Amino acid sequence: MKSENQTLNPEFHFQPFTTIPEMKWLIFGTFLILYLLSLLGNVSVVFTIYTVNSLHTPMYFFLASLAFMEIIYSCAIDPFTLATLGSGRKIYISLGGCGTQMFLFIFLGSSDCILLAIMAYDRCVAICRPLNYPLIMTWRMCVSLVVGPWAMSAFFGIQFCLLILTLTFCGNHMAIRNFYCDLPALLKVACGNTQAQEHGIFFACAIILIIPFTLICISYVFIAVAIIRIPSALGRQRAFSTCSSHIMVVLIQSSCSSLIYVCPASCLTAMQVKVVSVFFTFGTPVLNPLIYSLRNKELKEAMSRSLSRIMLSQKKSDNLINKREKTRQL
Repeated sequence: MKSENQTLNPEFHFQPFTTIPEMKWLIFGTFLILYLLSLLGNVSVVFTIYTVNSLHTPMYFFLASLAFMEIIYSCAIDPFTLATLGSGRKIYISLGGCGTQMFLFIFLGSSDCILLAIMAYDRCVAICRPLNYPLIMTWRMCVSLVVGPWAMSAFFGIQFCLLILTLTFCGNHMAIRNFYCDLPALLKVACGNTQAQEHGIFFACAIILIIPFTLICISYVFIAVAIIRIPSALGRQRAFSTCSSHIMVVLIQSSCSSLIYVCPASCLTAMQVKVVSVFFTFGTPVLNPLIYSLRNKELKEAMSRSLSRIMLSQKKSDNLINKREKTRQL
């Protein structure tokens, strides 16, 4: 039987980063800038790849898919965090709202991990088997490789959300030691023995993180062997430049995810987990498009051309408006 202190409709609020008003507004301003930069960077990547015909290739299709998921990922967590910081008071979220946020977080995070493995496979085929690349990486194959991880990640997200329903919570209003709904943080405020759920989460997260990372490592072993066999230094440099940005993104994503979900709870304090989560949720959506655009010469040049066209179009529109106004005055 459930105790009288347990509730079926709990509400949660997130613990503040600080109680000092000046620091709170500084954190709010920093998070707002990072959120806007993440939207600007990822929208620019998607827009550039969509509008520039020379970028309609499998590699950039996967990159645009990654940027699109980063946009949704940021919108799923960042606005609520900013609203909590900006309001200066506790904002409660229901168990259903918490589950929805968690589903989006797990769905998009898992999709990111799998998509990074697919991008490594794409580079492996392009470098190791360049002649057969167009036959292997057809558009039908590319779409399947994107839709498949989405379906798999949605399944994982639903399973994690159903896991919440097996938890019982004591009290109507509870504080979560993070700034978004996450299973490890929810388990800390749940009643009773949660050891079985903790083990299930650990193994599920290990599968989601370790299998894609292992496939990425295998792909880059083949890529490294192929690059070594390239006779010219310029050819080796070009082949490596197409992979370096992807390697940097993989290392950032994998290290942050492992610290939060795979490492034992005792290895990080609550504040350290919160700092890593901030970097994971606010920092990586900004860094990813920045890394790809700076390390990829073709994408950087395409973004510059797109920006120039937009500015030129705006200038022509302003001139046309000014001419119309002068004509009316005459």
